[in-house]
Amino acid sequence: MGRRAFGAVLSVATFAWFLLPAEAAATPPRTGWMQNFTVAEMGPPAPATAFTDRNGESYTLERFRGKVVLVNFWATWCGPCVRELPSLKRLNARLGGDRFAVLALSQDLGGWARIAPFWEKHGLEGLTALHDPKARAARAAKVRGLPTTVLYGRDGRELGRLVGHAEWDSDEALALLRHYIEA
Repeated sequence: MGRRAFGAVLSVATFAWFLLPAEAAATPPRTGWMQNFTVAEMGPPAPATAFTDRNGESYTLERFRGKVVLVNFWATWCGPCVRELPSLKRLNARLGGDRFAVLALSQDLGGWARIAPFWEKHGLEGLTALHDPKARAARAAKVRGLPTTVLYGRDGRELGRLVGHAEWDSDEALALLRHYIEA
């Protein structure tokens, strides 16, 4: 390739980079616990299926539009889920608020009769527990195993996911999440 052709290609690439949205221009940091976080290029929209809180109130992810939302699909019988839930509680205490939410979406067939005592036993108050009674949200999100944690953007589209246990309050996780929250 001649100098002129190379210069033209470089000019076009540089110009195109400036046209990218901020989120697309910068790659999220994926080290340590977050090395297996898979970025979703133009990810699918969040599932529109409903799930419930402890009082039976129905929710969809649409309720959280405008926030970056981390949804953790878990169950009381899942050992890795049990290990990572405390880190999600600490993450929520640290970053949760107007711009970011953490939701723990249980897949337990026993419903709140099983979830509520587990929640109390493990001291998880302060972390939003919800129930996906027939695993519809999990199926719609194409969750293949537990735990799976999916990150949704303010527009309700998937930004990425991590399958398996992670320490969500680690420095690596905080850096990854701040990348999206501050974008």
